[in-house]
Amino acid sequence: MITVGMNYEVIEGKEQPFEKKFALVLDVMAKTEGHKVTHLYKNVFQGRSYLIVSEWKTRDTFDAFITSEAFKAVTDWGKEHILASRPQHEVYGDEPAAPVTGGCPVDH
Repeated sequence: MITVGMNYEVIEGKEQPFEKKFALVLDVMAKTEGHKVTHLYKNVFQGRSYLIVSEWKTRDTFDAFITSEAFKAVTDWGKEHILASRPQHEVYGDEPAAPVTGGCPVDH
């Protein structure tokens, strides 16, 4: 199993649209093979900063999701209308770290 931390900063005033879109993404994730659980956390000191913590069966199942057309459609929409900066993703787990494909960098 792996855990992925996905950090997002949204444009001021776009918090509600981001949270609504996340709910749609969560529905897709729940139906995705290898997805276990995902939670959205909001920074209480900087309300435009979010952390999504997601657990996956394997790194391959996570990679398959983030390279899917469904994920690409959501992230493309977010880049144009919601996100203040590029998302930063970090993968934790018992598998060797490898670069995340699909436009989401892994910081080490």
